[in-house]
Amino acid sequence: MQNASANALLPREVVRPAPKGDIQKIAQHMARLNVAALPRNYELFHEVIVGLNAGLAQDIAALGPQPQQPMLDELGLRYRLVGHCGLAGETSRNEASRMLRDVAERLAEGLKHKNTFARACSAILKSVSGQSDQSLAAFLSEVDYLTASLSTVLAAEMEIGAKLQDDIKTLETLERGISAMQSAAIADRITGLPNRIALNRTIADLYEREEGAAGSALIMIDIDKFTDLNDKYGTQAGNKLLKKLAGLLQKSIKKNDFIARTQGDEFALLFSNVGMQDAMAIAERLRASVEDNLVFATSDKTDRGRLTISIGVALSTDAATPGQLQANARVALLAAQSNPRLPVQAFGR
Repeated sequence: MQNASANALLPREVVRPAPKGDIQKIAQHMARLNVAALPRNYELFHEVIVGLNAGLAQDIAALGPQPQQPMLDELGLRYRLVGHCGLAGETSRNEASRMLRDVAERLAEGLKHKNTFARACSAILKSVSGQSDQSLAAFLSEVDYLTASLSTVLAAEMEIGAKLQDDIKTLETLERGISAMQSAAIADRITGLPNRIALNRTIADLYEREEGAAGSALIMIDIDKFTDLNDKYGTQAGNKLLKKLAGLLQKSIKKNDFIARTQGDEFALLFSNVGMQDAMAIAERLRASVEDNLVFATSDKTDRGRLTISIGVALSTDAATPGQLQANARVALLAAQSNPRLPVQAFGR
């Protein structure tokens, strides 16, 4: 937080821009900078404009008015954005494939040397056995030829062995890098929680089970006036609150439940074996816990600021697909956001 304002968190009303407006802002900003309209670039600028990532915004500004694509890709990888991690993962896989092809070619070359040596041995053996009167000089000449051929084979084997050792180390490094990128692609950089991709996978897996998806509840949470807080006090203050909220939510769920940070100020929780009554009770407890525990100082010493949230609840029994379940939860969340007196709303209730 900025030192001058850290003790003056005064909330004010803010209107969340519509998704269409966000897309237009991103496109316009990219056009001003002459950035190519690539999906991963949209993701990069979405993180800046919608995700309110001031650090990334400063890094992009430092690249100048016409940032080069490799530099943007490097930033995307540094900030662990999904599209750029996927691009780097693809590059690593391509490099690994190229190395394996090289290994196969070297092994084929080594096998060719061995076959040549084997044919030479067979020819000389036939020559010796078929010519009892062969001179010692001729025999020694053939032995010298075999010795030279064997030296060639051994040298090739040693070269292949040394290169294989280097390739194995490189492949292990690439494998670790790919694994790290895959983990990064489903993890939120700020809170360490799973992200939207991980949530989508989890819900998809839920609907693919033999017993079906019935009996699960999706709870979507939005932080009230979070954009306002970020605008006034900076992303460092906002990130601290995000981490605190993530920790509080993690402590509020059971081992088999799932939690994710889906975007800038939104979280999602997936609970199994609950009906609407239980899900609403859980949502109310979460809301009360946040308001009771996430308190910040204000300029008014007699009034401590409280972080508040809006919550939407939807049941898997009311949704035929994973997409419909998320859409239902978002409808309920929007209803909660539009009515501060009822900050917890259930879809269809």
